[in-house]
Amino acid sequence: MREVAKSDLTGRARLREAALELFAERGFEATSTRAVAAAAGLSAALVTRHFGSKEGLRAAVDEHVLDRITEQLRGLDPDEGVMASLGEVSARVFGADPVLRGYLRHVLLEDSAASAELFGRLLSGARAEVRRLSASYGEQGPDEEWAPFQMLCLILGPLLLERVMQPNLDEPMFGAEALARRSAANQQLLLRGYYGHLEGGDGG
Repeated sequence: MREVAKSDLTGRARLREAALELFAERGFEATSTRAVAAAAGLSAALVTRHFGSKEGLRAAVDEHVLDRITEQLRGLDPDEGVMASLGEVSARVFGADPVLRGYLRHVLLEDSAASAELFGRLLSGARAEVRRLSASYGEQGPDEEWAPFQMLCLILGPLLLERVMQPNLDEPMFGAEALARRSAANQQLLLRGYYGHLEGGDGG
């Protein structure tokens, strides 16, 4: 489990953290509740007691992950620019946490109802941020239907493709320097395209 003292976690939290790590490493289908309980140092019966089922455990992990992402999104500063602030969120949420990256990669690529629901919830958050950031400029910015999808593609694309992208880079792609450069490139792309007329660009 990650660097959290077991004594600081309830049994429920220990199971959830162990599940997050194992789901990230193996995927949901390949992980048994017994394996989760063993990793947490607890009885397998406690999974049913706390979560009802393996699916209930997964739902709790999803909720925990979304809460962490939402907490970071609340800290976005529209004055810093769309992708500058989102880039900082990406750095804080994903940069130092390969477990979280692995978990999202497995979930979003598994083609299940649960993965579609998780993406839908991420999309809802992205839509809210696009509306908020557009409003901060005082006039209509991007296409509010497609901009959230594009924003998520820019943020989640490197996470999903990390294993094939990394061999083509000379530095860790989720290291601080690479994240800063990617954030700047994404900011330029979106601001020139969406808000170019407001940022002094040509909008092209």
